[in-house]
Amino acid sequence: MESGDESGIEDERGSGPAAGAGGREVVLRRVVVGAVVGCFVLGGALMVMPDGERPPPALPGPVARAANAVGAGAPASLPDLVALIGEREAHLRAHPGDARSWAELGAAYVERGERTAEPRYYPKAEKALRTSLRARPKRNTEAFGGLAALANARHDFRTARRWGEAAVAASPKRWTAYPALIDAYRGVGDYKAARKALARLLELPSGGVGSGGGAAGGSPSGTQVLVRAGLVYRDQGRREDSAAALSDAAALASAPAERADCLVRVGELAWERGEPVESLRAFEAALRADPGEHAARAGQGRALAALGRHSEALRAYQSALAKQPLPQYALELGELYESLGVGGAARAQYDVLRARVREGAAEGVNDALVLGLFEADHGDAGGAVRRLRAEWARHPSAAVADALGWALHRVGDDREAVRFATKATDRVRGGAVRAALYAYHRGAIERELGNLGAARRHLGEALRINPSFSPVLVPVAVRELGELEEVAEVEEAEGLEEVEEFGGAEGV
Repeated sequence: MESGDESGIEDERGSGPAAGAGGREVVLRRVVVGAVVGCFVLGGALMVMPDGERPPPALPGPVARAANAVGAGAPASLPDLVALIGEREAHLRAHPGDARSWAELGAAYVERGERTAEPRYYPKAEKALRTSLRARPKRNTEAFGGLAALANARHDFRTARRWGEAAVAASPKRWTAYPALIDAYRGVGDYKAARKALARLLELPSGGVGSGGGAAGGSPSGTQVLVRAGLVYRDQGRREDSAAALSDAAALASAPAERADCLVRVGELAWERGEPVESLRAFEAALRADPGEHAARAGQGRALAALGRHSEALRAYQSALAKQPLPQYALELGELYESLGVGGAARAQYDVLRARVREGAAEGVNDALVLGLFEADHGDAGGAVRRLRAEWARHPSAAVADALGWALHRVGDDREAVRFATKATDRVRGGAVRAALYAYHRGAIERELGNLGAARRHLGEALRINPSFSPVLVPVAVRELGELEEVAEVEEAEGLEEVEEFGGAEGV
């Protein structure tokens, strides 16, 4: 069947809970118990099966692995995904009314698009998932969840929230319905709803036994529960809890692709904490687990640059972009070149960023956040404000508040800018994540407003959180903080002189 078929089939053969450690122990204990129960259930089923009946033959290894992963919302290796897509397409040519297989095919396309940063797979995913819905319009949890995952991949978090809530409403006791919904809530900035969804997820049997989610042996389910717990803890500013949950997830994961993905998240969190050596160690472990985990290459670039190993950092970024050309990677590489004084190479990467954003937009991908951040610093700041205002209306998250505040600062509107910078770092609103970039942006804006004490506090906080948070902005932050500290010292000295003079006058 041709690629333009409404079904979305294409021949792929030629294409390359609560708090702290106690909460973590509860999560992990449920995960392990679920896996053990799953083994007993499976063993019991085999023992009581009559001799004349045998289970259906197992799917080929790569297909089974990929089916397991996409059914659990977990990463799968690219070769396994290609095998699964080919197998499902062949099956659906013979059985076009199989709603579950259509949903599985759509989920596989979503994962393939994410792993390769090729948005051309997203329309194919949408066709397959909507075909599944036509075949079974009601209580089609697999299709609802697949559409939520697709919308998350496109950064359309409002749509993801709608489909994720539909999946949970259809199957509230099926754990696989929750991860995409939690991701959507985080994307729209509804951190309270994300915490509530996580709490509900943690109340379910974490092994996924009997959930129909496609998890085998409990590993994908337990790992993905821990990953979402780690991400929600991060948003709450609970960095130690987040690190522990993500490390537990990496230890629990059995599939190489899933383990590598968990290790990338461990590395990213270590990077945010200003720990480049630990971050680099995690990214290297991710690549040992799965050499196709290209996000780890970009992570290596970040950590190596922080360690002053610039040539290695450039090679790592180039390798990541060759295999997974995300606009964010092009921005990071361009800014690294800029910090090294290689302006031509930096501009070339900024052109790559623009091109990738255009390609993604043609396939329904929303890259307003990364494009707005880029334009604020390297292009049309006024256009960045307009773009990010629209993004704030759609997705009022801490990340968008930070970016919009910075863009407003860049056009000189610091009074409005500080309102958004404050929202990005306001614990009451939900911006509790400790991000060096957010703190720097707020400090720089406060400096322009003449609020020098607050500016000094937030610039210092940025450098304490991560002394290497940006190759371009860190030298600026160091200089600005130094100037503010000199001003503070002069003011303190003048204040002491006034006190001494006043005391002398009283004595007279």
